[in-house]
Amino acid sequence: MMPALTAAVLAAFVGYAAAWYFEMVEGNFALLLFLATLVTGLYWVAERLYFLPRRREAAASMEAQAVQRKAQLSARGITQVDNVDLAEARHRILMQPWWLDWTAGLFPVIVAVFVLRSFLFEPFKIPSGSMVPTLLIGDLILVNKYTYGLRLPVLNTRLTEGNAPQRGDVMVFRYPPEPNKDYIKRVVGVPGDEVAYLNKQLTINGRPAPKKALPEYFDPDTMRYFRQFDEAFGDRTHRILNDDDRPAFVTGTLDFPFKQNCRYSVEGVACKVPPGHYFMMGDNRDNSLDSRFWGFVPERNIVGRAFFIWMNFGSFGRIGSFE
Repeated sequence: MMPALTAAVLAAFVGYAAAWYFEMVEGNFALLLFLATLVTGLYWVAERLYFLPRRREAAASMEAQAVQRKAQLSARGITQVDNVDLAEARHRILMQPWWLDWTAGLFPVIVAVFVLRSFLFEPFKIPSGSMVPTLLIGDLILVNKYTYGLRLPVLNTRLTEGNAPQRGDVMVFRYPPEPNKDYIKRVVGVPGDEVAYLNKQLTINGRPAPKKALPEYFDPDTMRYFRQFDEAFGDRTHRILNDDDRPAFVTGTLDFPFKQNCRYSVEGVACKVPPGHYFMMGDNRDNSLDSRFWGFVPERNIVGRAFFIWMNFGSFGRIGSFE
């Protein structure tokens, strides 16, 4: 019974992963990892409390029967008997069957990944060019999961306070229109800020964010040059791009909570950030689907702070921290 049940469980996991890979369903890796941890944990407990003790009893019974048989034969004067390798026989009896190898045997690894990913660091891959030139398509990054406070996996309920996101942080969050998707942008407005992006100039609480022109940036993906600037939030700087072929006004906005806090014009948009929310923008300012289009990010949607590129297979030189 257990082999068949385990085969069905494993087939369900494989089927879900395959459907996700072929985009037949919208995957949720956090939920998948939680379920894998739960299922393998149940098998691990059952192995320790039930299956392993039963195998040990069977091994002990086998050894006792072998000793008893040898004694009985010896009493009859029979000393030449087939030798049985008791150590090998015991090893075979105690060995986990395949269905426990693929469940209880994997539990220590899965629970370590679960804890690491849920509470410490989570890896992400940059899928789009919205954060160019800071982050490029294909960058593999690490996200700090505890800076903004520890959160329950799947539910994302905050357990500890942590630090509040600051202007200039590169943050991963759950995309408000579709919370199963993770987005990455830069925090440009915190609760209470008046954020304006007019004629491609960012203004926060009435003060323009200082910009310094840099040499033009060549984007190999689009085979084009873009205007590049250093933008400053206090003593923190980061690079941004502007596309002269894109207009300043915002089109195709969605309906979103607190949209009445925003004023749209041919020059761009100005928004008052509501309490418990953040205004996010991509560094590739004219090629980023961000808060200008779909609104504010609520505190409950925060995933973590991105801080390190750990690999880019097309450019090893990109490995390192970033602002």
